[in-house]
Amino acid sequence: MRLINRGRVEMGAIVVVGSINMDLVIHSPRFPSPGETVIGHGFMTAPGGKGANQACAAAKLGGEVRLLARVGNDAFGSELIQHLSATGVNTADVIAVDDSPSGVALITVREGENTIVIDPGANHRLTTADVAAYRRQLAAADLVVLQLEIPLEVVAETVRVAGEVGTPVLLNPAPAVSLGAETLAGVSYLTPNAGEAATLTGRPHPDAPLSADELERIVGELRRMGVSRVCATLGGDGVAYTQEDGTVVRRPAYPVTPFDTTAAGDVFSGALAVALTENLPLDEAVDFAQRAAAISVTRGGAGPSIPLRSEVDRFEG
Repeated sequence: MRLINRGRVEMGAIVVVGSINMDLVIHSPRFPSPGETVIGHGFMTAPGGKGANQACAAAKLGGEVRLLARVGNDAFGSELIQHLSATGVNTADVIAVDDSPSGVALITVREGENTIVIDPGANHRLTTADVAAYRRQLAAADLVVLQLEIPLEVVAETVRVAGEVGTPVLLNPAPAVSLGAETLAGVSYLTPNAGEAATLTGRPHPDAPLSADELERIVGELRRMGVSRVCATLGGDGVAYTQEDGTVVRRPAYPVTPFDTTAAGDVFSGALAVALTENLPLDEAVDFAQRAAAISVTRGGAGPSIPLRSEVDRFEG
């Protein structure tokens, strides 16, 4: 795998291929049962979508970021593009389409945990032809960042093209689905949570925190499937990641009181992308990403929770 940063010192060139949603968020005293109505509070709309969240996180944390994505030709789409631009993301390749509304996510938050239902909308108008036409931009990047809220064939094609042009890929495999062996083998950095890691290896979603032995078995299997580096986020249990020799290292979480965990994984992945393109050693890159994610969970909303670089640099936990 090539060295990521090509002589850049201050920032790395990151291309994100992914989703954009408008998040409709409400806080609730409990998650409703089927057929039940619960009185909530604190409703808000906030820019979101895993692709946009990770692009905004990387931009706010010092990366030079451009995003390939689709929105609807509607009010949400205009607002989402404006937000991305204001955050510092290059939106030249975020196109509004007429045949589908912008993606939306319905998010219920309870005591820091959340449930999410997504209508991808225009996100599913991104095609493999769009990726093929994006070959030059992928080749010019230091790192390509992907998630799974866009069609899986688009993910696979992006990994394939990135491999051909020699650009490393960071994949956040969310929401959890099975992926082809060829796609996984083209991933340089994988950032699953415990459930996503289990799904990728054909296991059921864990009902309890993974033991150290089970985690090492899952990570080892992902490595055998061709992933260069695995960095699993474990919520309050911290992070587990692989060294170059395959050794699994665990780092505890920073002790914060969570308010809304909606974008924690996205902030982690975006921050990790920035740190990697700045050529930080993996230990330092993971710590940087953990600090960014720790700050984000103390705030509401997805996009609004993303910290600035100065905040992460000052954060001590």
